[in-house]
Amino acid sequence: MQSGRNNTMSQAAQAKLTPSAAFHAEPVLWVRHWNDRLFSFAVSRPASFRFRSGEFVMIGLPAEGKPLLRAYSVASPAHADELEFLSIKVQDGPLTSKLQLIQPGDDLWLGRKTTGTLVADALLPGKRLFLLATGTGLAPFLSIIRDPEIYERFEHVVVVHSVRRVSDLAYRQELTAKLADDPLVAENAAMQFTYVATVTREEFPNQLRITTMLRDGSLFEHGVPGAAELSPETDRAMMCGSMDMIKDLSAIFEGKGFAEGSNAQPGQYVIERAFVG
Repeated sequence: MQSGRNNTMSQAAQAKLTPSAAFHAEPVLWVRHWNDRLFSFAVSRPASFRFRSGEFVMIGLPAEGKPLLRAYSVASPAHADELEFLSIKVQDGPLTSKLQLIQPGDDLWLGRKTTGTLVADALLPGKRLFLLATGTGLAPFLSIIRDPEIYERFEHVVVVHSVRRVSDLAYRQELTAKLADDPLVAENAAMQFTYVATVTREEFPNQLRITTMLRDGSLFEHGVPGAAELSPETDRAMMCGSMDMIKDLSAIFEGKGFAEGSNAQPGQYVIERAFVG
């Protein structure tokens, strides 16, 4: 990964954090700035840290002597040696205004407990898995598509990523290449993985919203294998992004006979209710 450096000393660099019963204090390993609105970073993974691909965890920095924390989906798969995250940059954001300044070697607080419903266990068995994301909603799906188990559960895995600007298509090169540089999933992804990107506010080959592509069926014109329609019998879906997008997509799937799932009762599609309320 490329490392993005910033001449401004981050708040995390000014003092080493102390672990607690609720949080690990973990060093930043690398930072990658995609543009002025988006960046990725990774921290070391504690030996005791366990999670399922697609789950989220609380991470943060100190603010006035107390942890300032937000929920972040883990973008690395459950088997990874490091914990990767994807974040927006909000210049006046309580956390991200500071978080975007982190550099390798800085410490971050990392929660000891993960949770979430964007996991394969919350879905019934199926043949095609659609992972529908806007913006940084891609993060949990980066975890899922790099987990070999997902290719055992589903015959085809389709990521649809919608952003406003072309430079917001984080991980575009890796996804277009079907994860060819990932030794654990490259062989399966070459045959089972499909990536569909769409940009809504700049010139791009595909400028349709995900909801539009599902309603008019044009999604299936982008190399998606199988039938050119969604079926609750064989298709499964996860969605992560803006609240409006989640509501609109949920209505589309419900209208086609899909039932929402959870960890307690698996279904045909899932959303992360911790983020949408």
